[in-house]
Amino acid sequence: MQVFENSLYQEDIRYVANLSLPWNDLKNKSIMISGATGLVGSFLIDVLMYKNIYNNLNCTIYLLGRNKSKADKRFSYCSQTNWYHFIEYDVNSPLQRDDLTTVNYILHMASNTHPIQYSTDPIGTITTNIIGTQNMLDFAYKHHATRCVFTSSNEIYGENRGDIEKFDENYCGYIDCNTMRAGYPESKRCSEALCQAYIKQKGLDVVIPRLTRSYGPTLLNTDTKALSQFLHKGVSGENIILKSAGTQYYSYLYIVDTVSGLLTVLLKGSCGEAYNVADNASDIRLKDLASIIAEYSGKKVIFEIPDPVESAGYSKATKARLDSRKLKQLGWSAKYDIKTGVERTIDILKTIN
Repeated sequence: MQVFENSLYQEDIRYVANLSLPWNDLKNKSIMISGATGLVGSFLIDVLMYKNIYNNLNCTIYLLGRNKSKADKRFSYCSQTNWYHFIEYDVNSPLQRDDLTTVNYILHMASNTHPIQYSTDPIGTITTNIIGTQNMLDFAYKHHATRCVFTSSNEIYGENRGDIEKFDENYCGYIDCNTMRAGYPESKRCSEALCQAYIKQKGLDVVIPRLTRSYGPTLLNTDTKALSQFLHKGVSGENIILKSAGTQYYSYLYIVDTVSGLLTVLLKGSCGEAYNVADNASDIRLKDLASIIAEYSGKKVIFEIPDPVESAGYSKATKARLDSRKLKQLGWSAKYDIKTGVERTIDILKTIN
């Protein structure tokens, strides 16, 4: 079974597709998405395709990626429709498509997003965020985009200085820029600044959802984030491996709520503004998260020392909780708490081939 065939996953798609959002803004329009086969992008596309198939949205979707066969397999249920258009593309190169006169909405979501990538491909991590963002913004300007979305990260806040419990959108914590691991958060910060420059100098309309640590059944097998590893272990019935004391206190979010937040920012956010996409009910310490998954899977939590490659890619932040009041003022609310979300993820993943 593929993920989009699972009944629980289909229920999640319907939930987001039926939210009270200004969907008509996307009707008969076009949307371009980099990172289309990733954790967030793939669920977003499933929602948009549901709206096309069942609600007459008629939104053309341009998927950007480096592997057409992978994308066509993932979206096999809709890859032959007139709404689906895959463009083979590496965001580090300018996108030349003179056959497209206008693309209404552009979402830049491609990025290295997990520790092993940060430590083994630090150059690619930086260039995808900065050069890739510039290429997408240039394309948006040339093709008269109505709005651009740059998906930023909770990591732009750096380390909690101990002066606040939660990060609001104006907080700026410490990042030691003279380290390899700084490449991801610093390039995300730079990309946000680049968005502001294009707003000022080119007149683009850009919004910035700052996503927290997201998870769900669309996670990739190659994802090495701690929670992703916990979930893979839970699905396979193995003990959960915790490679630290587990006292890190972070915000997490189930993919359904991440995408509903992303869509809320896209359709209701104000130009130039950043919005934290997170929820109190999914804030948890890493050791407690490991325990939830171990208990649900009937296994134990085992402590191990990380190897040097893993350790180099880990975030140094010990507390990173996001304040989402600004997003909630747009009418957004989360559906799942952390326990329900991880259990649902495991249930869905167990059915996937």
